[in-house]
Amino acid sequence: MTDFQKIRQRAAKRKGGEAQLSSLLGPVPDNAAVADIADDRILSTMAERIFAAGFVWRVIEQKWPGFEEAFLRFEPKRLLFQPDDFWHDLASDQRIVRNPEKIKSVRDNAAFVERVSKEHGGFGEFLANWPADDQVGLMAYLGKHGSRLGGNTGQYFLRWLGWDAFVISSDMAAALRDAGLDIAESPTSKRDLDKIQAQINQWVADTRLPRRHISRILAMSIGENHSPQSLREYMGED
Repeated sequence: MTDFQKIRQRAAKRKGGEAQLSSLLGPVPDNAAVADIADDRILSTMAERIFAAGFVWRVIEQKWPGFEEAFLRFEPKRLLFQPDDFWHDLASDQRIVRNPEKIKSVRDNAAFVERVSKEHGGFGEFLANWPADDQVGLMAYLGKHGSRLGGNTGQYFLRWLGWDAFVISSDMAAALRDAGLDIAESPTSKRDLDKIQAQINQWVADTRLPRRHISRILAMSIGENHSPQSLREYMGED
């Protein structure tokens, strides 16, 4: 495998220097702090990433106050008490993006959050206690027990909460392949995901960087060289 420092140097050169690259990595995540996130904010973040999937993120962000009103501030218990008519009417509510399947996922995930919260003293507590070196296992859990939380949506959900998550974008996967990791072009099998987890864990041990930063450096080291400003706009960090 290519030494990670060489990958970082390539990413820095593409972005205009080490200082510019560092400014694009985001804050250092704190998995322990996720324990303090209330269940309604957990469900809100789940819903936001689900509705943003395959959509322009900025549009979802701009409409989000309307989502918060329509979905009763995403309080799981309150949502679970709503009758079928409440959910049916949301499909014509102009405050939100009217996607019936994604609306249904909020109802399903309200039950998911409520169940896990009861078992662990809070959904955030559950996430905070999940081993940081087993993101792939957590991704599998979210995908199996949650609604529409598989693939990149679950990864972005974790990242948006502040959990130290890598995101397997096409560029990130391409950078791993370029570095010598034997994975598919679009790695989704358990075999490939386990390989990615092991390699990221090794680079964490070597560099002491968070997984989020390693992930972003990989993605910025290859593929189309987006400008720093366009990346900030895309990620909502400008």
